[in-house]
Amino acid sequence: MKKIIYFLLTLGAITPIFGQNKKNLKNEVIADVEKQKNELITISDTIWGAAEIAFQETVSSETLIAYAKANGFEVEEGVADTPTAFVATYGSGKPVIGILGEFDALPGISQKTVPEKTPLHPGAAGHGCGHNLFGTASLGAAVAIKNLIAEGKLKGTVKFFGTPAEEKFFGKLWMARAGLFDDLDACMDWHPADETEADVQSSLALVDFKVEFFGQTAHASADPWNGKSASDALELYTHGINAYREHIKPTVRIHYHIQDGGQVVNVVPDYARLWVRVRDTKREGMNEVYQRVMEMAQGAAILADVKHEINLISGIHEILPNRSGGEAVQKNLEILGDIQYSEEENKFAFKIQEATGKPKIGIDGKIRPLKETAEHPMGGSTDVGDVSFIVPVVRLGVTTAPKGTPWHSWAVVACGGMSIGHKGMLYAAKALSMTMVDLFTDKALLDLVKQEFKERKGSYRYEGLLPPGPPPVGQE
Repeated sequence: MKKIIYFLLTLGAITPIFGQNKKNLKNEVIADVEKQKNELITISDTIWGAAEIAFQETVSSETLIAYAKANGFEVEEGVADTPTAFVATYGSGKPVIGILGEFDALPGISQKTVPEKTPLHPGAAGHGCGHNLFGTASLGAAVAIKNLIAEGKLKGTVKFFGTPAEEKFFGKLWMARAGLFDDLDACMDWHPADETEADVQSSLALVDFKVEFFGQTAHASADPWNGKSASDALELYTHGINAYREHIKPTVRIHYHIQDGGQVVNVVPDYARLWVRVRDTKREGMNEVYQRVMEMAQGAAILADVKHEINLISGIHEILPNRSGGEAVQKNLEILGDIQYSEEENKFAFKIQEATGKPKIGIDGKIRPLKETAEHPMGGSTDVGDVSFIVPVVRLGVTTAPKGTPWHSWAVVACGGMSIGHKGMLYAAKALSMTMVDLFTDKALLDLVKQEFKERKGSYRYEGLLPPGPPPVGQE
Protein backbone atom coordinates (compact mmCIF):
# COMPACT_ATOMS: atom_id res chain seq x y z
CA MET A 1 0.00 0.00 0.00
CA LYS A 2 2.83 2.39 0.86
CA LYS A 3 4.40 1.71 -2.56
CA ILE A 4 1.12 2.50 -4.36
CA ILE A 5 0.69 5.75 -2.42
CA TYR A 6 4.28 6.68 -3.17
CA PHE A 7 3.74 5.96 -6.89
CA LEU A 8 0.61 8.11 -7.01
CA LEU A 9 2.34 10.97 -5.23
CA THR A 10 5.26 10.69 -7.64
CA LEU A 11 2.91 10.66 -10.64
CA GLY A 12 1.21 13.79 -9.30
CA ALA A 13 4.57 15.47 -9.06
CA ILE A 14 5.62 14.48 -12.56
CA THR A 15 2.43 15.51 -14.38
CA PRO A 16 2.71 19.28 -13.70
CA ILE A 17 6.38 19.19 -14.64
CA PHE A 18 5.56 17.43 -17.91
CA GLY A 19 2.75 19.91 -18.59
CA GLN A 20 5.04 22.83 -17.83
CA ASN A 21 7.72 21.41 -20.11
CA LYS A 22 5.22 21.10 -22.96
CA LYS A 23 4.11 24.67 -22.38
CA ASN A 24 7.71 25.81 -22.60
CA LEU A 25 8.22 23.91 -25.83
CA LYS A 26 5.13 25.55 -27.31
CA ASN A 27 6.42 28.96 -26.33
CA GLU A 28 9.68 28.08 -28.05
CA VAL A 29 8.03 27.15 -31.36
CA ILE A 30 5.92 30.32 -31.25
CA ALA A 31 9.11 32.34 -30.77
CA ASP A 32 10.83 30.34 -33.52
CA VAL A 33 8.10 31.17 -36.03
CA GLU A 34 8.38 34.84 -35.07
CA LYS A 35 12.13 34.61 -35.66
CA GLN A 36 11.44 33.16 -39.13
CA LYS A 37 8.82 35.82 -39.90
CA ASN A 38 10.69 37.88 -42.50
CA GLU A 39 12.05 34.83 -44.31
CA LEU A 40 8.62 33.17 -44.41
CA ILE A 41 6.99 36.31 -45.82
CA THR A 42 9.71 36.54 -48.49
CA ILE A 43 9.20 32.87 -49.43
CA SER A 44 5.42 33.27 -49.57
CA ASP A 45 5.66 36.42 -51.70
CA THR A 46 8.11 34.71 -54.07
CA ILE A 47 5.66 31.83 -54.59
CA TRP A 48 2.78 34.33 -54.87
CA GLY A 49 4.66 36.23 -57.59
CA ALA A 50 5.63 33.08 -59.49
CA ALA A 51 2.00 31.79 -59.45
CA GLU A 52 2.74 28.46 -61.16
CA ILE A 53 0.02 25.98 -62.10
CA ALA A 54 -0.15 22.20 -61.72
CA PHE A 55 3.17 20.35 -62.20
CA GLN A 56 4.83 23.58 -63.40
CA GLU A 57 5.72 24.89 -59.93
CA THR A 58 9.48 25.03 -60.53
CA VAL A 59 10.26 28.33 -58.79
CA SER A 60 7.84 27.57 -55.95
CA SER A 61 9.28 24.11 -55.30
CA GLU A 62 12.90 25.30 -55.56
CA THR A 63 12.23 28.16 -53.13
CA LEU A 64 10.81 25.83 -50.48
CA ILE A 65 13.55 23.23 -51.06
CA ALA A 66 16.26 25.86 -50.64
CA TYR A 67 14.80 26.95 -47.29
CA ALA A 68 14.48 23.36 -46.09
CA LYS A 69 18.10 22.60 -46.99
CA ALA A 70 19.32 25.84 -45.39
CA ASN A 71 17.67 24.66 -42.18
CA GLY A 72 19.34 21.28 -42.14
CA PHE A 73 16.67 19.06 -43.69
CA GLU A 74 17.63 16.16 -45.92
CA VAL A 75 15.61 16.67 -49.10
CA GLU A 76 14.58 14.03 -51.63
CA GLU A 77 13.59 15.82 -54.82
CA GLY A 78 11.46 14.69 -57.76
CA VAL A 79 9.68 11.98 -55.78
CA ALA A 80 6.87 9.87 -57.28
CA ASP A 81 8.04 10.67 -60.84
CA THR A 82 7.02 14.30 -60.22
CA PRO A 83 9.72 16.95 -60.79
CA THR A 84 8.19 19.47 -58.36
CA ALA A 85 7.30 17.03 -55.55
CA PHE A 86 9.73 16.54 -52.66
CA VAL A 87 10.11 15.29 -49.10
CA ALA A 88 12.23 17.12 -46.51
CA THR A 89 13.21 15.02 -43.47
CA TYR A 90 14.95 15.70 -40.18
CA GLY A 91 15.54 13.47 -37.15
CA SER A 92 15.36 9.73 -36.58
CA GLY A 93 13.14 7.18 -34.94
CA LYS A 94 9.58 7.39 -33.71
CA PRO A 95 7.25 9.12 -33.72
CA VAL A 96 7.31 10.20 -37.35
CA ILE A 97 5.09 13.27 -37.79
CA GLY A 98 4.44 14.65 -41.26
CA ILE A 99 3.14 17.99 -42.45
CA LEU A 100 1.67 18.77 -45.87
CA GLY A 101 2.56 21.81 -47.98
CA GLU A 102 0.88 22.84 -51.23
CA PHE A 103 2.11 25.57 -53.57
CA ASP A 104 0.26 25.48 -56.93
CA ALA A 105 -1.79 28.37 -58.31
CA LEU A 106 -4.96 28.65 -60.40
CA PRO A 107 -4.99 29.76 -64.06
CA GLY A 108 -6.41 33.10 -65.21
CA ILE A 109 -6.82 35.00 -61.93
CA SER A 110 -3.64 37.07 -61.73
CA GLN A 111 -4.11 40.04 -59.40
CA LYS A 112 -2.18 42.87 -57.78
CA THR A 113 -2.33 43.45 -54.02
CA VAL A 114 -5.11 46.01 -54.40
CA PRO A 115 -8.80 45.68 -53.40
CA GLU A 116 -10.21 46.01 -56.89
CA LYS A 117 -9.86 43.62 -59.81
CA THR A 118 -6.54 44.56 -61.42
CA PRO A 119 -4.44 41.75 -62.94
CA LEU A 120 -0.74 41.73 -62.21
CA HIS A 121 -0.19 39.93 -65.52
CA PRO A 122 -3.38 39.74 -67.65
CA GLY A 123 -4.41 36.14 -68.31
CA ALA A 124 -1.80 34.69 -65.96
CA ALA A 125 -2.29 32.49 -62.93
CA GLY A 126 -2.87 33.63 -59.37
CA HIS A 127 -2.96 32.13 -55.87
CA GLY A 128 -6.73 32.18 -55.47
CA CYS A 129 -6.62 29.37 -52.88
CA GLY A 130 -3.74 30.74 -50.82
CA HIS A 131 -1.30 27.94 -51.52
CA ASN A 132 1.61 30.39 -51.41
CA LEU A 133 0.72 30.74 -47.72
CA PHE A 134 -0.07 27.04 -47.25
CA GLY A 135 3.28 25.52 -48.16
CA THR A 136 5.25 28.30 -46.51
CA ALA A 137 3.46 28.10 -43.14
CA SER A 138 3.78 24.32 -43.07
CA LEU A 139 7.51 24.48 -43.75
CA GLY A 140 7.93 27.20 -41.12
CA ALA A 141 6.24 24.91 -38.60
CA ALA A 142 8.46 21.99 -39.65
CA VAL A 143 11.57 24.14 -39.15
CA ALA A 144 10.44 25.13 -35.64
CA ILE A 145 10.00 21.44 -34.75
CA LYS A 146 13.31 20.51 -36.38
CA ASN A 147 15.10 23.02 -34.18
CA LEU A 148 13.68 21.38 -31.04
CA ILE A 149 14.80 17.95 -32.29
CA ALA A 150 18.27 19.35 -33.04
CA GLU A 151 18.47 20.73 -29.50
CA GLY A 152 17.46 17.38 -28.02
CA LYS A 153 14.17 18.72 -26.66
CA LEU A 154 12.05 16.46 -28.87
CA LYS A 155 12.70 12.93 -30.07
CA GLY A 156 11.54 11.53 -33.39
CA THR A 157 11.33 12.52 -37.05
CA VAL A 158 9.61 15.41 -38.80
CA LYS A 159 8.78 15.24 -42.51
CA PHE A 160 7.62 18.09 -44.73
CA PHE A 161 5.87 16.99 -47.94
CA GLY A 162 6.03 19.38 -50.88
CA THR A 163 2.85 18.36 -52.73
CA PRO A 164 2.20 19.88 -56.18
CA ALA A 165 -0.86 20.03 -58.43
CA GLU A 166 -3.60 19.90 -55.79
CA GLU A 167 -5.87 22.15 -57.84
CA LYS A 168 -6.03 20.07 -60.99
CA PHE A 169 -4.37 16.65 -61.12
CA PHE A 170 -4.15 15.89 -57.36
CA GLY A 171 -0.43 15.25 -57.04
CA LYS A 172 -0.69 13.55 -53.64
CA LEU A 173 -2.25 10.53 -55.36
CA TRP A 174 1.03 9.60 -57.01
CA MET A 175 2.94 10.33 -53.79
CA ALA A 176 0.54 8.02 -51.96
CA ARG A 177 1.01 5.31 -54.59
CA ALA A 178 4.77 5.63 -54.11
CA GLY A 179 4.29 4.86 -50.40
CA LEU A 180 5.67 8.20 -49.21
CA PHE A 181 3.16 8.56 -46.38
CA ASP A 182 3.26 4.96 -45.18
CA ASP A 183 5.73 5.39 -42.31
CA LEU A 184 3.97 8.33 -40.66
CA ASP A 185 2.35 8.10 -37.23
CA ALA A 186 0.28 11.23 -37.92
CA CYS A 187 0.22 14.10 -40.38
CA MET A 188 -0.65 17.80 -40.04
CA ASP A 189 -2.55 19.82 -42.63
CA TRP A 190 -4.05 23.30 -42.80
CA HIS A 191 -5.77 25.50 -45.35
CA PRO A 192 -6.29 29.23 -45.84
CA ALA A 193 -9.88 30.26 -45.13
CA ASP A 194 -12.13 33.12 -44.03
CA GLU A 195 -12.49 31.64 -40.51
CA THR A 196 -10.07 30.19 -37.98
CA GLU A 197 -10.98 26.79 -36.59
CA ALA A 198 -9.90 23.25 -35.91
CA ASP A 199 -11.16 21.34 -38.95
CA VAL A 200 -13.01 18.16 -38.00
CA GLN A 201 -15.13 17.90 -41.14
CA SER A 202 -14.90 15.59 -44.12
CA SER A 203 -14.88 16.70 -47.77
CA LEU A 204 -16.33 15.44 -51.05
CA ALA A 205 -15.00 12.38 -52.83
CA LEU A 206 -14.40 13.14 -56.51
CA VAL A 207 -13.73 11.39 -59.80
CA ASP A 208 -12.22 13.31 -62.70
CA PHE A 209 -12.49 11.99 -66.26
CA LYS A 210 -12.70 12.98 -69.93
CA VAL A 211 -15.19 11.76 -72.52
CA GLU A 212 -14.28 11.88 -76.22
CA PHE A 213 -16.59 11.29 -79.19
CA PHE A 214 -15.33 10.29 -82.67
CA GLY A 215 -17.47 10.70 -85.78
CA GLN A 216 -17.15 11.51 -89.51
CA THR A 217 -16.73 14.94 -91.10
CA ALA A 218 -18.92 16.12 -93.97
CA HIS A 219 -20.06 19.40 -95.50
CA ALA A 220 -22.67 20.83 -93.13
CA SER A 221 -24.88 21.98 -96.03
CA ALA A 222 -23.95 20.05 -99.20
CA ASP A 223 -24.00 16.50 -97.77
CA PRO A 224 -24.61 16.44 -94.00
CA TRP A 225 -26.11 12.96 -94.36
CA ASN A 226 -22.59 11.68 -94.98
CA GLY A 227 -21.43 13.01 -91.59
CA LYS A 228 -21.58 11.57 -88.10
CA SER A 229 -21.52 14.44 -85.66
CA ALA A 230 -19.36 14.12 -82.57
CA SER A 231 -20.88 17.35 -81.25
CA ASP A 232 -24.37 15.81 -81.52
CA ALA A 233 -23.18 13.09 -79.16
CA LEU A 234 -21.70 15.70 -76.85
CA GLU A 235 -24.97 17.65 -76.74
CA LEU A 236 -26.98 14.48 -76.12
CA TYR A 237 -24.58 13.55 -73.34
CA THR A 238 -24.80 16.90 -71.56
CA HIS A 239 -28.60 16.84 -71.93
CA GLY A 240 -28.62 13.42 -70.27
CA ILE A 241 -26.45 14.66 -67.40
CA ASN A 242 -28.67 17.68 -66.85
CA ALA A 243 -31.85 15.59 -66.87
CA TYR A 244 -30.19 13.21 -64.40
CA ARG A 245 -29.63 16.04 -61.90
CA GLU A 246 -33.29 15.84 -60.86
CA HIS A 247 -32.80 12.25 -59.71
CA ILE A 248 -29.54 12.37 -57.75
CA LYS A 249 -29.14 12.87 -54.01
CA PRO A 250 -28.57 16.40 -52.67
CA THR A 251 -25.02 15.44 -51.66
CA VAL A 252 -23.98 14.82 -55.28
CA ARG A 253 -22.36 17.37 -57.57
CA ILE A 254 -21.72 16.98 -61.33
CA HIS A 255 -19.71 19.52 -63.32
CA TYR A 256 -18.56 19.51 -66.91
CA HIS A 257 -16.51 21.69 -69.22
CA ILE A 258 -16.79 21.48 -73.01
CA GLN A 259 -13.20 21.47 -74.25
CA ASP A 260 -13.88 20.84 -77.92
CA GLY A 261 -17.27 21.02 -79.62
CA GLY A 262 -16.08 21.40 -83.22
CA GLN A 263 -13.97 24.01 -84.96
CA VAL A 264 -16.07 25.66 -87.70
CA VAL A 265 -19.77 25.99 -88.40
CA ASN A 266 -19.86 24.54 -91.93
CA VAL A 267 -18.25 21.18 -91.09
CA VAL A 268 -19.97 18.30 -89.34
CA PRO A 269 -17.41 17.80 -86.56
CA ASP A 270 -15.75 14.43 -86.20
CA TYR A 271 -14.37 15.10 -82.73
CA ALA A 272 -15.71 16.45 -79.44
CA ARG A 273 -14.41 16.33 -75.89
CA LEU A 274 -15.90 16.94 -72.46
CA TRP A 275 -14.16 17.16 -69.07
CA VAL A 276 -16.41 15.83 -66.29
CA ARG A 277 -16.27 15.65 -62.49
CA VAL A 278 -18.61 13.75 -60.18
CA ARG A 279 -18.58 14.31 -56.41
CA ASP A 280 -20.37 13.02 -53.33
CA THR A 281 -19.78 13.11 -49.59
CA LYS A 282 -19.02 9.38 -49.70
CA ARG A 283 -16.99 7.55 -52.32
CA GLU A 284 -19.66 4.83 -52.53
CA GLY A 285 -22.24 7.39 -53.66
CA MET A 286 -19.74 8.97 -56.01
CA ASN A 287 -18.96 5.63 -57.65
CA GLU A 288 -22.65 4.90 -58.18
CA VAL A 289 -23.19 8.17 -60.04
CA TYR A 290 -19.89 7.76 -61.92
CA GLN A 291 -21.01 4.39 -63.30
CA ARG A 292 -24.33 5.85 -64.40
CA VAL A 293 -22.75 8.86 -66.09
CA MET A 294 -20.35 6.59 -67.98
CA GLU A 295 -23.32 4.58 -69.27
CA MET A 296 -24.89 7.83 -70.49
CA ALA A 297 -21.80 8.51 -72.60
CA GLN A 298 -22.28 5.15 -74.31
CA GLY A 299 -25.95 5.94 -74.87
CA ALA A 300 -25.14 9.32 -76.41
CA ALA A 301 -22.63 7.68 -78.76
CA ILE A 302 -25.24 5.13 -79.87
CA LEU A 303 -27.82 7.86 -80.53
CA ALA A 304 -25.38 9.89 -82.64
CA ASP A 305 -23.90 6.78 -84.32
CA VAL A 306 -20.36 7.67 -83.27
CA LYS A 307 -17.66 6.03 -81.15
CA HIS A 308 -16.59 7.18 -77.72
CA GLU A 309 -13.78 6.80 -75.19
CA ILE A 310 -13.69 7.51 -71.47
CA ASN A 311 -10.32 8.27 -69.87
CA LEU A 312 -9.88 8.46 -66.12
CA ILE A 313 -7.73 11.40 -65.03
CA SER A 314 -7.81 10.70 -61.30
CA GLY A 315 -10.11 10.53 -58.32
CA ILE A 316 -9.86 11.42 -54.66
CA HIS A 317 -11.30 10.14 -51.40
CA GLU A 318 -13.31 12.15 -48.92
CA ILE A 319 -11.38 13.19 -45.81
CA LEU A 320 -11.43 10.95 -42.76
CA PRO A 321 -11.85 13.55 -39.97
CA ASN A 322 -10.02 13.19 -36.69
CA ARG A 323 -11.70 14.77 -33.67
CA SER A 324 -9.01 13.64 -31.23
CA GLY A 325 -6.45 15.67 -33.14
CA GLY A 326 -8.97 18.47 -33.66
CA GLU A 327 -9.43 18.84 -29.91
CA ALA A 328 -5.67 19.32 -29.51
CA VAL A 329 -5.70 21.93 -32.28
CA GLN A 330 -8.61 23.71 -30.61
CA LYS A 331 -6.70 24.09 -27.33
CA ASN A 332 -3.74 25.57 -29.17
CA LEU A 333 -5.89 28.02 -31.10
CA GLU A 334 -7.37 29.19 -27.81
CA ILE A 335 -3.87 29.64 -26.38
CA LEU A 336 -2.89 31.79 -29.37
CA GLY A 337 -6.12 33.79 -29.25
CA ASP A 338 -7.85 35.80 -31.97
CA ILE A 339 -5.95 37.28 -34.90
CA GLN A 340 -5.85 41.06 -34.60
CA TYR A 341 -6.01 43.40 -37.61
CA SER A 342 -5.00 47.01 -38.16
CA GLU A 343 -7.34 49.78 -39.27
CA GLU A 344 -5.63 49.73 -42.68
CA GLU A 345 -6.21 45.96 -43.05
CA ASN A 346 -9.88 46.34 -42.09
CA LYS A 347 -10.31 49.09 -44.68
CA PHE A 348 -8.73 46.79 -47.29
CA ALA A 349 -11.16 44.04 -46.26
CA PHE A 350 -14.19 46.34 -46.58
CA LYS A 351 -13.10 47.30 -50.10
CA ILE A 352 -12.64 43.63 -51.05
CA GLN A 353 -16.15 42.86 -49.81
CA GLU A 354 -17.61 45.87 -51.62
CA ALA A 355 -15.89 44.89 -54.88
CA THR A 356 -17.19 41.31 -54.67
CA GLY A 357 -20.73 42.22 -53.61
CA LYS A 358 -20.44 40.84 -50.08
CA PRO A 359 -21.62 42.39 -46.79
CA LYS A 360 -19.02 44.83 -45.45
CA ILE A 361 -18.31 43.03 -42.19
CA GLY A 362 -14.51 42.99 -42.32
CA ILE A 363 -12.15 40.18 -41.35
CA ASP A 364 -13.10 37.42 -38.94
CA GLY A 365 -10.04 36.54 -36.89
CA LYS A 366 -11.95 35.03 -33.97
CA ILE A 367 -11.40 31.46 -32.86
CA ARG A 368 -14.42 29.34 -33.71
CA PRO A 369 -15.61 26.71 -31.21
CA LEU A 370 -15.05 23.08 -32.14
CA LYS A 371 -17.97 21.99 -34.31
CA GLU A 372 -19.77 18.69 -34.44
CA THR A 373 -18.57 16.49 -37.30
CA ALA A 374 -21.29 16.45 -39.95
CA GLU A 375 -22.24 13.21 -41.68
CA HIS A 376 -22.68 14.91 -45.05
CA PRO A 377 -20.77 18.19 -45.13
CA MET A 378 -20.84 20.13 -48.38
CA GLY A 379 -17.97 22.06 -49.89
CA GLY A 380 -14.96 21.17 -51.97
CA SER A 381 -12.61 18.24 -52.51
CA THR A 382 -8.94 17.74 -51.79
CA ASP A 383 -6.31 15.05 -52.30
CA VAL A 384 -5.60 15.35 -48.58
CA GLY A 385 -8.50 12.89 -48.39
CA ASP A 386 -6.30 10.14 -49.82
CA VAL A 387 -3.57 10.85 -47.27
CA SER A 388 -6.21 10.62 -44.52
CA PHE A 389 -6.97 7.01 -45.51
CA ILE A 390 -3.28 6.09 -45.10
CA VAL A 391 -2.41 7.95 -41.90
CA PRO A 392 -4.40 10.03 -39.40
CA VAL A 393 -4.50 13.66 -40.56
CA VAL A 394 -5.00 16.51 -38.09
CA ARG A 395 -6.33 19.67 -39.75
CA LEU A 396 -7.12 23.34 -39.22
CA GLY A 397 -8.20 26.37 -41.20
CA VAL A 398 -6.90 29.90 -40.63
CA THR A 399 -8.23 33.26 -41.76
CA THR A 400 -6.27 34.70 -44.68
CA ALA A 401 -9.04 36.72 -46.41
CA PRO A 402 -12.11 38.77 -45.40
CA LYS A 403 -15.34 37.07 -44.42
CA GLY A 404 -17.36 35.86 -47.41
CA THR A 405 -14.60 36.42 -49.96
CA PRO A 406 -15.23 34.26 -53.06
CA TRP A 407 -12.58 31.55 -53.03
CA HIS A 408 -10.59 30.75 -56.17
CA SER A 409 -10.98 34.42 -57.10
CA TRP A 410 -8.84 37.51 -57.67
CA ALA A 411 -9.88 38.75 -54.21
CA VAL A 412 -8.11 35.88 -52.43
CA VAL A 413 -5.04 36.47 -54.62
CA ALA A 414 -4.96 40.12 -53.51
CA CYS A 415 -5.12 39.21 -49.80
CA GLY A 416 -2.55 36.42 -50.08
CA GLY A 417 0.15 38.79 -51.26
CA MET A 418 -0.18 41.32 -48.43
CA SER A 419 -0.34 41.55 -44.63
CA ILE A 420 -3.80 39.97 -44.18
CA GLY A 421 -2.54 36.75 -45.75
CA HIS A 422 0.85 37.02 -44.03
CA LYS A 423 -0.79 37.22 -40.59
CA GLY A 424 -2.84 34.10 -41.23
CA MET A 425 0.22 32.27 -42.53
CA LEU A 426 2.31 33.03 -39.44
CA TYR A 427 -0.61 32.17 -37.14
CA ALA A 428 -1.04 28.84 -38.94
CA ALA A 429 2.68 28.04 -38.58
CA LYS A 430 2.42 28.61 -34.83
CA ALA A 431 -0.75 26.52 -34.40
CA LEU A 432 0.69 23.71 -36.52
CA SER A 433 3.98 23.56 -34.64
CA MET A 434 2.23 23.71 -31.24
CA THR A 435 0.04 20.77 -32.18
CA MET A 436 3.07 18.88 -33.45
CA VAL A 437 4.67 19.41 -30.03
CA ASP A 438 1.59 17.69 -28.57
CA LEU A 439 1.94 14.76 -30.96
CA PHE A 440 5.66 14.37 -30.25
CA THR A 441 5.39 14.60 -26.46
CA ASP A 442 1.98 13.15 -25.58
CA LYS A 443 1.89 9.43 -26.40
CA ALA A 444 -1.65 9.12 -25.04
CA LEU A 445 -2.88 11.78 -27.46
CA LEU A 446 -1.05 10.19 -30.40
CA ASP A 447 -2.55 6.82 -29.49
CA LEU A 448 -6.04 8.38 -29.40
CA VAL A 449 -5.49 9.96 -32.82
CA LYS A 450 -4.34 6.65 -34.26
CA GLN A 451 -7.16 4.68 -32.64
CA GLU A 452 -9.81 7.03 -34.03
CA PHE A 453 -8.23 6.71 -37.46
CA LYS A 454 -8.49 2.91 -37.29
CA GLU A 455 -12.11 3.04 -36.15
CA ARG A 456 -13.20 5.48 -38.86
CA LYS A 457 -11.34 3.60 -41.60
CA GLY A 458 -12.65 0.23 -40.46
CA SER A 459 -11.90 -2.68 -42.77
CA TYR A 460 -11.55 -0.50 -45.87
CA ARG A 461 -8.28 -1.04 -47.69
CA TYR A 462 -7.07 2.13 -49.36
CA GLU A 463 -6.62 2.05 -53.11
CA GLY A 464 -5.96 5.20 -55.10
CA LEU A 465 -8.23 6.04 -58.00
CA LEU A 466 -5.84 6.90 -60.80
CA PRO A 467 -4.65 5.41 -64.09
CA PRO A 468 -1.39 3.44 -64.33
CA GLY A 469 1.81 5.23 -65.19
CA PRO A 470 3.43 8.48 -64.10
CA PRO A 471 1.52 11.68 -63.35
CA PRO A 472 0.49 13.78 -66.37
CA VAL A 473 3.39 16.22 -66.11
CA GLY A 474 3.39 18.60 -69.07
CA GLN A 475 -0.27 18.01 -69.92
CA GLU A 476 -2.79 20.84 -70.03
